[in-house]
Amino acid sequence: MSEAVSAWAPLRVAAFRSLWIALLASNIGTWMQLVGAQWLLIDEPNASTLVAVVQTSLMLPALLLSLPAGAVADSFDRRQLLIVVQAYLLIVAVVMTGLTAVGEMPPALLLTLTFGLGVGQALTLPAWQALVPELVPRDQLPAASALGGISVNAARAIGPAIAGLLISHVGVAAVFGFNGAACLVFALVLALWKPDRKRRDQAPERFTSALRAGDRYARHSPVVRRILLRASLFLVPGTTLWALLPLVANKQLGMGSSGYGLLLAALGIGAIGGALVTSWARARWRGNLLLMVTTLGYAACMAVVGLSRSPVVVLLVLLPAGAIWTAVLSSLNAEIQMFLPSWVRARGIAVYQVVFAGSQALGALAWGLVADVVDLPVTHLVAAGLMVVGGLTVRLWPLRDVRGLGREPAVYWQEPELVVEPAAHDGPILVTVKYLVLPKFQEAFQIAMDNVRLARLRTGATRWGLFRSGEEKDTFVEVYLIPTWDVHLRQHHGRLTENDRLNEERAHSLIEGDPQVTHLLPTDAD
Repeated sequence: MSEAVSAWAPLRVAAFRSLWIALLASNIGTWMQLVGAQWLLIDEPNASTLVAVVQTSLMLPALLLSLPAGAVADSFDRRQLLIVVQAYLLIVAVVMTGLTAVGEMPPALLLTLTFGLGVGQALTLPAWQALVPELVPRDQLPAASALGGISVNAARAIGPAIAGLLISHVGVAAVFGFNGAACLVFALVLALWKPDRKRRDQAPERFTSALRAGDRYARHSPVVRRILLRASLFLVPGTTLWALLPLVANKQLGMGSSGYGLLLAALGIGAIGGALVTSWARARWRGNLLLMVTTLGYAACMAVVGLSRSPVVVLLVLLPAGAIWTAVLSSLNAEIQMFLPSWVRARGIAVYQVVFAGSQALGALAWGLVADVVDLPVTHLVAAGLMVVGGLTVRLWPLRDVRGLGREPAVYWQEPELVVEPAAHDGPILVTVKYLVLPKFQEAFQIAMDNVRLARLRTGATRWGLFRSGEEKDTFVEVYLIPTWDVHLRQHHGRLTENDRLNEERAHSLIEGDPQVTHLLPTDAD
């Protein structure tokens, strides 16, 4: 049993603390905006679908733009990117405030502008989350991720309550105005923050190349794929509670806007508690067992919310539901932050955000349509049943423990010694590596090379193969194709990790002599 890191430890880092507080202000504004937008639609025809589509409009841009945003965040200055995006969000919030104040906010325009806010969030999330591992020590990443959950859920507790009061006494326009002010605060803190500048050893990667690299890394990383699967199995049914809560408050429980804010506050308070105990729970129980138990617990909470007509019962049940929501998602978020190497961190997180937002956006739309056809209790029970099935699959598709994996960059390949020097963007490049393997080691060698294959494909190769020579006894030849010489140099200079080095050394321990590397260049290379 490992020692738990304090949930508050990352806040001792001044840079993380100031940015976390600024992000809290921004999250409060976001939740106020979401409540205001949903409440504007509560009396419209087909309100079940429209209210759920507000969340879809906010999350859908992450599905469409997270991958490009991750490529940009890995290639350029993340602080400057965040400042520009906050300025854009401020402009959108000002437009929403003005139009709502003069009564010119039809549903179609409201959803369009909400989509515009979602665009800004999609550009913000990969850049911010990629900064976190640079701000705090590795052993504090789960706590930092939990603090991110506290920020979101404290905002969820505070924001809707403030929004409910403002809607009741001033109007929805004031809610949108508050969101704009929060964006301004975040932008100012970012502008005042002066991070330590680190020299780049290489020029930024070209946008299209960077985008393909992020996709390759996710596709050829079993750890990343498993995290994405677990996230989607939890989020698709789990988003029912969030998407339909305004209707539960208004139609099932007979509560007004202030009551809806109170329900969201209960979720938020529970989520804060969940974030505080996540590090403690992770230190005492295996992650997969904890994931299965919490998922089944969330399913039970959804069933009670769908069936109960008592505001008190629903409020009490929303406390553990909020705790479980944050505990599961902050754990998954920490897993992917710990696993991803620095060169592809924003792009890998962007892939996670695509699954995160897509599961919520499509899930909210689907459950809204279901609720229009059947009633709210049946919708919640169906979602709870799917959550139970997903939770039980943890035994079939468990998460891998990544805490002991070496994710630091490892520069261990010898520099290529060429008589023909290709230009950076010449390609494709065909690399061959010849190995001599005695018969008694050949089976183990082929097994060990599977991890080498994944490393080649994750870091730049588009194709890979291992062959036996027909002319030379006990000779194996590894062949892999790289799109450009620049990508191959990036493999040499920082894309490989300590874990990749160990896997390669394990394969090389089974060969005789040294491997013989050959680089085959395009015929028109200079």
